[in-house]
Amino acid sequence: MTSPKPVSAGGVTFANDRPFVLISGPCQIESREHALKIGAFLDAETKKAGVPFVFKASYDKANRTSLKGTRGVGIEAGLAILAEVRDTFGCPVLTDIHDIEQARRAAEVVDILQIPAFLSRQTDLLVAAGETGRVINVKKGQFLAPWDMANVAEKIASTGNGNILLCDRGTSFGYQTLVSDFRGLPIMAETGYPVVFDATHSVQEPGGRGNSSGGKRDYAPALARAAVAVGCSAVFAEAHDDPDNAPSDGPNMLPLTWIPGFLADLVALDKVAKHRSLRQGY
Repeated sequence: MTSPKPVSAGGVTFANDRPFVLISGPCQIESREHALKIGAFLDAETKKAGVPFVFKASYDKANRTSLKGTRGVGIEAGLAILAEVRDTFGCPVLTDIHDIEQARRAAEVVDILQIPAFLSRQTDLLVAAGETGRVINVKKGQFLAPWDMANVAEKIASTGNGNILLCDRGTSFGYQTLVSDFRGLPIMAETGYPVVFDATHSVQEPGGRGNSSGGKRDYAPALARAAVAVGCSAVFAEAHDDPDNAPSDGPNMLPLTWIPGFLADLVALDKVAKHRSLRQGY
């Protein structure tokens, strides 16, 4: 196994052998006021829990199930809002990119560029993202095996950028169903890059509502606990003040009221998991 490679973004360090980071925020940017409201809550709760925090929100949800889906505020307005969140709370910010030009434009503002799972094998996009020098969080395609992510990381690293995070968000298991194979976390960690577990998208039911995706948020905390117990550098969990009425991914986002207990449980499990490295054996 390759030795762990810590990756830092805006004062937050990701590493498979260090305390976990929370990546959280609403699925998409709905408004400036909403982003700041969610950011304020998450910033306060993570500080209470002693958990490093990265704010996440998308300016454009380009892979919506149907044309009827709300996509977001757009790149210009979205990047301005993300910059304000970062400056207000002093936390790194993360957002999705979908093409080469977006990689270059978003890198001027955000700390972490995220490659959506559906685009995880797009060589030109991965290389363009790597060339920005920003931290790249690349989600494992639902159609990929965990060991395939070594090739994905190699494409980004070919640019000389080793600031790479590998994120598991579930694997396709028949139609409109995902399953989490927790062997995948230590397998991806063999690359040395920090591993992220996306708890809320792992309970998504792609296209499960016909014109939109469904999901079962009640299972997300259990999967997050399992991931932290196995060992990971970060937990990705989208959160919302009113998820049942959110414009996207509502069925799998966590209500804000769950966050304090969610963090308390993960902190306790993380301390046990990080006490002994999986590389040591017994």
